[in-house]
Amino acid sequence: MKLTYIFHSGFVLEAEQSILIFDYWMDPVGIMGTVLQSKKPVYVFSSHFHEDHFTKEIFEWKKRKPNITYILSKDILRHRRASKDEADAWLAKGASWADERISVRALGSTDSGVSWIVETEGKRIFHAGDLCNWYARFLPNAVPGQTIYSEEFEEDIDPIAHEKQFLGELKDIRKVADGFDLVMFPVDGRVGNGYTLGGRQFIARFKVGMLVPMHFVASGFESAWRMKEFTDEKNIPFWKITKDGDTIEI
Repeated sequence: MKLTYIFHSGFVLEAEQSILIFDYWMDPVGIMGTVLQSKKPVYVFSSHFHEDHFTKEIFEWKKRKPNITYILSKDILRHRRASKDEADAWLAKGASWADERISVRALGSTDSGVSWIVETEGKRIFHAGDLCNWYARFLPNAVPGQTIYSEEFEEDIDPIAHEKQFLGELKDIRKVADGFDLVMFPVDGRVGNGYTLGGRQFIARFKVGMLVPMHFVASGFESAWRMKEFTDEKNIPFWKITKDGDTIEI
């Protein structure tokens, strides 16, 4: 399989029989032109309605690529970002979908929408969407049951409750699978101190064949490489993405 980093949390995974596209938002180096020329069937996933994970532009591809399947989080429909007939499957947490090439399970998130488990050609793939321990930097000063005001988010947050939710989602995922050949997971320096905590908690609970960082566009490529120290400790291969359009053989 060949994995290509598009931008932010967007990836193209080309397998022998199909192509999977995750959380397309922007295409700075023009990857999709070549992808859509392939004769292989294409499956498009969007984990939630936020503009950095979903754009209606994906539906334009159908005009150029008849053998394309859209598998979208149900919150996109709920927020009226798309109409019901524009996707082949609308999935919420706990739902599944399959055809002769791939099987898909929608799992939970600590933000809107879902995370994805996709199985194809003997490989199990996880794309986290916006599932992460987003308020990790507030944990050292957190008091159970009390909220902390975040100027960044402009709201009162409960980091302890949020972490509990995150770990609960990981527990639910483990009920479905205890390991993955490929994991795409947020490593976002904007979280502040402890921005690798969510990734560390994930690899502590699952067998991972390769960890790929995402959602780091605002803090830079090198910020995501911080996670490699922790994957090295567990002998987990880590992809140090260096540029938009970077590729790796899985």
